[in-house]
Amino acid sequence: MISTARSILALTVVAGATVVLAPWQVFSLKTGLGRGRRVPLLWHRLATRMLGVRIRVFGKIAQGRPLLIASNHVSWLDITVLGAVAEVSFIAKSEMSGWPVFGWLAKMQRSVFVERERRRKSGDQAGEIAGRLAGGDVMVLFAEGTTGDGNMLLPFKTTLFGAASMILSESHHDEMWIQPVALAYTRLQGLPMGRQYRGLAAWIGDEDLVPHLKNVLREGAIDVEVHFGEPVAFNARSNRKEIARLAEARVRDLLAGALANPAPHS
Repeated sequence: MISTARSILALTVVAGATVVLAPWQVFSLKTGLGRGRRVPLLWHRLATRMLGVRIRVFGKIAQGRPLLIASNHVSWLDITVLGAVAEVSFIAKSEMSGWPVFGWLAKMQRSVFVERERRRKSGDQAGEIAGRLAGGDVMVLFAEGTTGDGNMLLPFKTTLFGAASMILSESHHDEMWIQPVALAYTRLQGLPMGRQYRGLAAWIGDEDLVPHLKNVLREGAIDVEVHFGEPVAFNARSNRKEIARLAEARVRDLLAGALANPAPHS
C-alpha cells in the first residue's frame, strides 16, 4: 500500500512539473533563449528525486569544448541520471522518437535520433552530431549501442565517433574532447546490490518500459554512481577507432572500480 501510494505521488509530481516546465522549454527552443538546456536539467533532478534515485558524482564534467561524453548504458534511468548531473543532450536510437511520452520528452531534450543499423546514413547522422557539438552542446553517446546488465561493459561501437573527425574538418575547431563516463548502480535500500540484484536497475533488450518503471517506483532508494574520467583530446592526428577503444578501456576501469568498492551509504 505504501509503495503504491508513493508511486502515485511520484508520477503525479513529475506529471505536474512536466505541464509547468514544458511551455518554458518550447519557448526556449523557439526563441533560442538559453538554448533549451536549463529546463531539462531541472526536470531530471526532480524526476530522479521522485523516483528515489540518489546520485553520487565522482570527478567532474570536462570544461573543454566541443565535448562528447562516451558512457556505458544500463537503463532508461541513465538518461535521468546524466540529465540531472549536467546540461547535456543525448544521441538516441531512432525508434525512441516514436515512443509515447518518452519520445516527446527526448525531443524536448533536443536528442539526436540515429539509425545505428543503416550504415549509409551514418555520415549524415555524424554530421548532425558534429553540428551540435560545434554549437556548444555537450552530447552523450551510449557507445555500447544497447543496454547491458550493469555488471560488465559491452564493446563500444566506433561508427558515431566519426562525428569527432567531422567536426574538425567542417569547423574552425582544431581539437575536441571525448570524456569517458561510467554509470554504476551500487545500492538498493542502502544495501550493496551485488551482481544478483543489479538487474533490478538494468533495462535490457525487449523488456517493456512500463513494468520496469513500476518496479523502480516500487523498490525506490537506488544509489547510482557517476564517474567522470579524464577527457581524451581528439585532433587531426587521432584515429577514431583507437580513441573509441581508449574510451572503452577507461569506462571499463571506472565501472569495475565502482562496483568493487561502492561508496558508503550515508
